[in-house]
Amino acid sequence: MRARLAIFVWLMLFSVAFARVLTPEEAFGLTLTPQKETLDVSITLGEDIYLYEQEVKFEILSPAYALLNPSLSLPESVAYEDYRIYEESLHVKIPLALIAQIAGNAPFELAVSWQACSTMGLCYQPMKEVFVLNSDGTPNALSEHGAIAQSLASSGFLWAMVSFFGFGLLLSLTPCIFPMIPILSSIIVSQGGVAMGVKRGLWLSFVYVFAMSLAYAIAGVLAGLFGASLQASLQAPWVIWLFSGVFVALALSMFGFYELQLPGRIQGALSKTSRNVEGQGVLSVALMGFLSALIVGPCVAAPLAGALIYIGQSGDALLGGAALFVMSLGMGVPLLLIGASAGKLLPKPGMWMNATKAFFGVMMLGIAIWMLSRVIPSWMALLLWSILCVGSAVHLGLVKAELKAWVQTLIKSVAVLLLLYGAALFVGALGKANDPLNPLAPFVGGALASGAGVGFERIGGVEALEARIAQSQKPVMVDFYADWCVSCKELETITFADPRVRTVLEGMTLIKIDVTANTAQDRALLQKFGLFGPPALIFYKAGVELKEAQIVGFKTADEFLAHVEKIF
Repeated sequence: MRARLAIFVWLMLFSVAFARVLTPEEAFGLTLTPQKETLDVSITLGEDIYLYEQEVKFEILSPAYALLNPSLSLPESVAYEDYRIYEESLHVKIPLALIAQIAGNAPFELAVSWQACSTMGLCYQPMKEVFVLNSDGTPNALSEHGAIAQSLASSGFLWAMVSFFGFGLLLSLTPCIFPMIPILSSIIVSQGGVAMGVKRGLWLSFVYVFAMSLAYAIAGVLAGLFGASLQASLQAPWVIWLFSGVFVALALSMFGFYELQLPGRIQGALSKTSRNVEGQGVLSVALMGFLSALIVGPCVAAPLAGALIYIGQSGDALLGGAALFVMSLGMGVPLLLIGASAGKLLPKPGMWMNATKAFFGVMMLGIAIWMLSRVIPSWMALLLWSILCVGSAVHLGLVKAELKAWVQTLIKSVAVLLLLYGAALFVGALGKANDPLNPLAPFVGGALASGAGVGFERIGGVEALEARIAQSQKPVMVDFYADWCVSCKELETITFADPRVRTVLEGMTLIKIDVTANTAQDRALLQKFGLFGPPALIFYKAGVELKEAQIVGFKTADEFLAHVEKIF
């Protein structure tokens, strides 16, 4: 008898100890079903799961806040110890008329909160899901970056990585990655004294891209978790001046004024740990790749914004960081191709190598000017471009090497074109022009000089912005801009300069939020809209924000017009 009792007790303990605990996905599920007059909300419970009555909440978060529980017919709860609970799945009907009293006919945000426990004694973390819905209860369309964030949350790990690698390939075609091409090429060319083949060229470019990807991942995770943009912080004027000075120093070394190298004592210490060819220069290449990602190309596009939104909402830094890392690897594919072709496309040491180094020296000076254009007046940037073009033209005109006649003709033709373009830039600088691609705009009057030319109002602060939106009788477009943002200037000089776009913008109230300084006020404005940096366009209709209409990143004139036609 005692033996049977002991076996029974042992089996009971074994079954309790090894009982399978339901995952949150198995323990409960939330569904919303719009009906003709109601929005039906169901919280389906798994086996042996119950809900605390006091933790179940139905809230409208925007355009006005309201707790719906007092106005709803909730099922009867039962007593359990010192609490009231729901033992069965919960089904609630929210009248659409009640929602209309609070939100009108505008899209609204519905939050459903609950906390569940198991009869085994395990309690789950409080849960909360937010839905953006139309006035009839149907799902509101997501913005491009919102859809990406949702896709990241719902798709598997492998599919998310494949998707973000594809996003990176697309982003590699944007201007954000272009400045990194001459940087990496100059690194490869500067090591002309070392045997440069496909293997070494690919290795150097991989180190550069890997460090660049690591920087994007770290900065993105920090931005997603803490709402702070490391890239924006590194756009302080003194940082831009310092990094531009580095590129000038690199350019002068390319021209042969001096050789940039570590002190002999440090070189000796490094040589003890790195005897192989592949190990030479790795540290400097990695450092340049890391800094280039943070300072040279701080662009926010829809895939990047989507990953940051996912990290911020879920707290899943691992998946979000991995997505950003893989996306950056995709962005670096053109750089890897440059490295892989180094052994075949780059000239061997000799006269042509010196000419190639001088060419990349000019590219380094161009990057320095491009970076300084973020912190100096536009006319001054045009003046620097003019000096660079005229100087390059003069240098090419002085080439006296024994070359074939057609090569000499080509060089002199390029020199003349550079001289003419440099002269146009100089004249444009005198006229206070601000677009290097259209330096004579102030004299011909046929182009848009800046966003201000289409009636943008500059406003700072959340309260001032909300007041101005409330006053407007027209649709409102809020443009988040920064001087250091390449895509922001593309929007101004390409998209907003299009006559068709200007006609559409005339029917809107246009507000520009300049976050160049990255002040506390700027960060508060970004946080209000769930943004992590410029460029971004926010649209309002009848004083209500159209969340699905947000634009993050650059859009061409045709894409912008199609987007506006769809939302208005």
